Amino acid sequence: MLRPWNINIRLNSSSEKAIYLQIADAIIDDIRNGRLSSGTALPGSRQLAELLKVNRNTIVDALEVLLIEGWLVSRERKGTFVAEELPQLNKTRKMAADSTKAIPQPKYRIQFDDGYPDSKVAPVNELARAYRQIFNRKAKWQMMGYGDPLGDHGFREEIARMLNHQRNMHITEADVCITRGSQMAMYLAAQCLVKPGDYVMIEDPGYKPAWLALEKAGAKLLPVSVDEDGLAIEDVIKHLKTKKVRALYTTPHRQYPTTVTLSLQRRLQLISLSNEYGFTIIEDDYDNEFHFGYRPVHPLSSFAELENYIYIGTLSKVVAPSLRIGYLVTKNQGLIRTIADLRKLIDVQGDTIMEQAVLELIRDGTIRRHIRKASNYYKEKRDAVAQMLTKQLSGKANLQVPEGGLAFWIIPLKKTDWSGVQQKLSAQGILISTPENYSFKKSCNGLRIGYGALTEQQLKEGVAALARLL
Repeated sequence: MLRPWNINIRLNSSSEKAIYLQIADAIIDDIRNGRLSSGTALPGSRQLAELLKVNRNTIVDALEVLLIEGWLVSRERKGTFVAEELPQLNKTRKMAADSTKAIPQPKYRIQFDDGYPDSKVAPVNELARAYRQIFNRKAKWQMMGYGDPLGDHGFREEIARMLNHQRNMHITEADVCITRGSQMAMYLAAQCLVKPGDYVMIEDPGYKPAWLALEKAGAKLLPVSVDEDGLAIEDVIKHLKTKKVRALYTTPHRQYPTTVTLSLQRRLQLISLSNEYGFTIIEDDYDNEFHFGYRPVHPLSSFAELENYIYIGTLSKVVAPSLRIGYLVTKNQGLIRTIADLRKLIDVQGDTIMEQAVLELIRDGTIRRHIRKASNYYKEKRDAVAQMLTKQLSGKANLQVPEGGLAFWIIPLKKTDWSGVQQKLSAQGILISTPENYSFKKSCNGLRIGYGALTEQQLKEGVAALARLL
């Protein structure tokens, strides 16, 4: 039964003040003007959420603020009540300031990221076990000194074996450099390959952090458009006929951000052009492991005909996002030595202990089993989100269900004011990444939303809010 309290709270979704703070301030006003007297019991968080038509987490955040500031007290097994001794105004401000420092409140309840994995399904216990086994070894002290700047030899051997067996590549450990994430690999590649003034082709829309790494090395960027078959070869040819191009940065397996796969015909054309004009293909295979179809498309770098390439991948999404494990591969031994020299200057070597722990998980089959289990988990989640999006965005936007990865690409049927949409969603505690984060010169009308790290309730609420604004 609902505790007696006349709810009279008006929420403004367009206000810059977060919803949970609007609720908290409204309750404080009711306490000050006497509508809520000391000792009055508040309804439960679930009932309040239903009455105010907001997410329960929003109510929990509001109540937490009021408890910290002293307006409310919580009594075990009884509920939440207006405090007998109410804080003074100046005391409240001080407590609010202190509580903000002690317990920072999240600005966003729901964040549609680029496609991050769910850290709750990471093999954390297995990784901890592997660490313990390493430190119990008799030869553990040998791992405490400096090693090879390219990474642990055994780990590089296993990465090479994995790429050869699973992605049809033809490499050895001498072609591999282990890095702290794929962005570090991109930085090393750009610094060691590109000279100031060199032209580098990029996909548009595309991945801005990679563009920044290239520009930091002095590159002049040339945009290449993207359609349903991947990057446009005709744009590549136009650039090659007018400029001396040093490299092309591409995400052919699952193009970022659109998720489309580069067609076989275009792959062959691109390889032929690379060999003819001598530019290096920097292939970022950021999203390879989670594939839901019959067979993932092999990398461009797996084609024996391709003469000049740098292949970049990551294990961070597989093991745990907070563990930065990336790798860079090239058959150019002069280039790999230059990369090793630079790596030694900025980061003497990788995390040998972590590499050994992950190596343990690869060798005992844990990683393989985890990828299989996680792929099933994300496939079910993808299918559920696809149904959700199709229903909510019918007549408003087009989308293609991706064969893998942890994100969707949505294209509204009408030109969208994304800054306005972002502002309105932000007022509701929802974060999206707007098209300027993907666009080089021409603005795209699409939106990339990651689903892997969000709960079912967050996805339902976030998609519904987005649908209302399109």
